[in-house]
This record gives sequence, structure tokens and C-alpha cells, in this order.
Amino acid sequence: MKKLKNEELNRLSVEEFGNSKKTPFVVVLDNVRSANNVGSVFRTSDAFLLEKIYLCGITVKPPHKDIHKTALGAEMSVAWEYFENTIDAVSKLKEEGYIIVSIEQIENSISLEKFDVESNKKYAFVFGNEVKGVNQKIVDISDSHVEIPQYGTKHSFNISVSCGIVLWELFRKMKF
Repeated sequence: MKKLKNEELNRLSVEEFGNSKKTPFVVVLDNVRSANNVGSVFRTSDAFLLEKIYLCGITVKPPHKDIHKTALGAEMSVAWEYFENTIDAVSKLKEEGYIIVSIEQIENSISLEKFDVESNKKYAFVFGNEVKGVNQKIVDISDSHVEIPQYGTKHSFNISVSCGIVLWELFRKMKF
């Protein structure tokens, strides 16, 4: 078996990405402090044709060398918007008809494998700060709360890993 070269992968150009039909998902980053995590979220969002990323609070914005280092240019293809307060971003998304889903460990959360998405609905997935998680005010106004099951000794995943797991699982459920 031959490993494929980049030019053999038939990827979209940035212009083609911009004109393509998007997956009805938005990612909201609630005070994510690491630019490398932000870059990874851009790259994952590009891979699954997401509509947009909302960068909130202390979350670093492009252009930034550390975002670019992990995004590898995805910060140029995926639309993004900055909000000083996450609550403003979430309120806007609610007004636009998005279902707000906090990815957080809370009482009565839904395990990721049991959470279903519907192709005729739009979803906004909120990922929180690396230490504090999703702000409680955002948890309180979210429509749903999803938790990634874990079985080891640690209590959380890195935010970029969480984003990859959640987006793949829900993209898979919606597309296939």
C-alpha cells in the first residue's frame, strides 16, 4: 500500500471550503487559554466542514503564530467571530435557533454515545476553559449537556481532544 501525497487527497481549496455546504455545527470556546488548543479546534472544525467558531473571553484570536502552528491554515478557511462574553455569543446563537450543548461533566448529563443530532437542526457545542471547564452561567442556559465517558484515573480530556471526539461522533451520526 502506498501512502498518499497531499496533492492526491483531493482536499478543498479555501475558496471551495467557503462555498461548500456546511455541517450545521458551531463551536463556542469559552475562555480557552491555549492558542495551541484553539488552533487544533480550527483544524478539526475544518475537517468536518463546520459553520463557524465563536472565540470568547480570553480565547486567543487569529492571526496568532501558535494558532497557525496547530491549525495549519484552517484559521483561514473556518469562519470565526469574537465575543468578549460567552453569554453574548450563546444568546445570539439561541436567537438564531441553535440548540446549545455544553460539553461538561454535570449532574444528569447525557453520555456522548446516547446523544443524537437531527439533520434538520443546528447545534452549538460549548467547550470550556482547560482548568475551570464551561462557565456555570453557560451550563445553566444550555439546552443540553453532554459528557464523554471516561474509565481511567483522570477526570478530563484536553479541550482539543474533547472537541475532536465530540465533533467526530456527532458528525458521524449526522452524516452516516
